[in-house]
Amino acid sequence: MMEFPLYQQTFGAPPDSVEALPLSGSNRRYFRLRGRLSCIAVVGESLAENRAFVLMARHFKAQGLPVPEIYACTDDFACYLQEDLGTVSLYDALQQGRDTGSYSDAEQQLLHKTMALLPAVQFRGAEQLDFTVCYPQPAFDARMVAFDLNYFKYCFLKTLGIDFDELRLQDDFDAMTEYLLQYQSDTFLYRDFQARNVMLKNDEPYLIDFQGGRRGPIYYDVASFLWQAKAAYPTTLRNELIDTYLQALQPYCAIAKNDFMAALRHFVLFRTLQVLGAYGFRGNFERKPHFRQSIPFAIDNLRDLLQQPFSEYPYLTELLRRITQLPAVQHAEPLAPRQRLLVRVFSFSYKKGIPDDVSGNGGGYVFDCRATHNPGRYAPYKTLTGLDEPVIKFLEDDGEILAFLNHIYALADAHVARYIERGFTDLMFAFGCTGGQHRSVYCAEHLAEHLHAKFDVDIRLEHREQHIVRTL
Repeated sequence: MMEFPLYQQTFGAPPDSVEALPLSGSNRRYFRLRGRLSCIAVVGESLAENRAFVLMARHFKAQGLPVPEIYACTDDFACYLQEDLGTVSLYDALQQGRDTGSYSDAEQQLLHKTMALLPAVQFRGAEQLDFTVCYPQPAFDARMVAFDLNYFKYCFLKTLGIDFDELRLQDDFDAMTEYLLQYQSDTFLYRDFQARNVMLKNDEPYLIDFQGGRRGPIYYDVASFLWQAKAAYPTTLRNELIDTYLQALQPYCAIAKNDFMAALRHFVLFRTLQVLGAYGFRGNFERKPHFRQSIPFAIDNLRDLLQQPFSEYPYLTELLRRITQLPAVQHAEPLAPRQRLLVRVFSFSYKKGIPDDVSGNGGGYVFDCRATHNPGRYAPYKTLTGLDEPVIKFLEDDGEILAFLNHIYALADAHVARYIERGFTDLMFAFGCTGGQHRSVYCAEHLAEHLHAKFDVDIRLEHREQHIVRTL
């Protein structure tokens, strides 16, 4: 089990259990810690990004906004503990509506609650917020617009293999930048305001993953939420949600609906281009299938938008219409099939050497079991192995081997999940002890069973010194 001294420092005792949560699109790792209080531990490589989330979460909490409480944070922001909001996101709760295209009254109510919350986040969240803590920069500006438009150009448009005039496209990119920046305001732009980043606790929305936020126009988040590619909200429902947003906006800023909609469509176009860039990068370069499968949904949004031409961007409009007619974007083609991950688990005797990595990758984990109590020292167990009930009882009653394995489970879970995500095909775990008979056999057997129950992978278990090989 991975250790979290921050938990013990905060709550006075170590966690009873550590559960590695599935990896998201970022490099941050999440763990659910259970003990005196259930909480989420976050470990991230980007200290600046972690710092942005922690400081903004504390500010938003002080402003009365529904965000997770930060219980503790290391001095360097490498790890922090936040409130456990449960396991159900708004995205999960809307599954039936997405699948059927018809959102139930209960689903619509959740959507209206979330849209009614947004103006408070944008205005109250910005009050006295130190925007210099934002990551990677404090404001929506020309540079950030250029980043997203180039993301679309290089990660999506150029992968299509169609001819286009880069100079004319850049002219329209410049025009779009000028248009969008005229709506800059001293409000908080969430940046990734979408159903996956809204958790539901007692059917009330709570906000997460806002560390990419910055000062920026209010239109962007409305576009991000209501034109989320796979949501496919019916036009009537989308208009009703816009009305809910505008009504909630009244205490902060009164905008006529016609004026709001005229500006909003430009932000919808911009957000759609940014999303296509992300789908292109995540799907084609990182080879994550669900991003590639989302492309046709974003193209559908684009096709609807272009029913009313963007006179400000004539060449871009023409180019996008060509794109919407390409067969390659009508239906996402499946990625070339990959082999399932094979996890090879060994027990062995150190006297006879560490098992060879036959995959040729030269990697994997080797764990030394010799620090734990050895049943082989006692006559009743000398002829038995870690597969036999008396040895199993000896090891489990002693307890050392269980604590040892708990650390390994957390590490193995995170590693296997990452290997699956990245499309790797081979991973090795090996357990060694003095004779390769008792402790190493017990550990190899239990890790193999643990991974078999938790992941859809192939497992080859080999107790080398017992000449036992089996596949799970």
